[in-house]
Amino acid sequence: MSDIIKDNVGDIFENWNTIPNWLSFFRIAMIPVFSVLFIKEYYIAAFIVMIVAAVTDLLDGKIARKYNMVSNLGKMLDPVADKLSQMAIVIILIVKFWNDGIKYVLFLFIAKELVMIIGGLLLLSKGLRPGAAEIWGKVATTVFYIFMIAIIAIGGPESALAGVKAFEPIILSQTIIDIMIVISAILTFVSLFSYVPGFFRQLKEKKQADNK
Repeated sequence: MSDIIKDNVGDIFENWNTIPNWLSFFRIAMIPVFSVLFIKEYYIAAFIVMIVAAVTDLLDGKIARKYNMVSNLGKMLDPVADKLSQMAIVIILIVKFWNDGIKYVLFLFIAKELVMIIGGLLLLSKGLRPGAAEIWGKVATTVFYIFMIAIIAIGGPESALAGVKAFEPIILSQTIIDIMIVISAILTFVSLFSYVPGFFRQLKEKKQADNK
């Protein structure tokens, strides 16, 4: 099985040195920076880092398509960076809301990513590659970033901008925070199920090809 995986990803680093890929590397590097800043309660600095990471997420795909910089590495690196970023944010929010029942909803995000990782490894073991993000995946990722940035920025009295007088009128209540997390979780699982038809189609086509 290792030989199949090796052959399948053998050309992954072909034409890898592109601006979009470096933006993805940068986004991954920002994950521990954001996490440390948040844990140390430098909320405004953590908020700024998160905004920068989200902007690079929007830019890398646009640059890749506009300037013909699409690469095999980029097709895998971008979703990996997304998953790592989302996992870091979710884990930090779980810690923040540990005494709140909403933490159980946050655990669903981790469960979804684990399912995606296992599915991706299964495809690789069959000599296949995980498909590109479906439209629901992009929608779920966009909503996730918007909601989580809002929660970190103005989500309660301990949020990044809570001490800034201009933002005091729009500090989110716990009810609003819970609703945002639930909506994001629902979209996350809708995106997961949107991958299912393509996943089984790839396995079916591979089986048919092997039987010929």
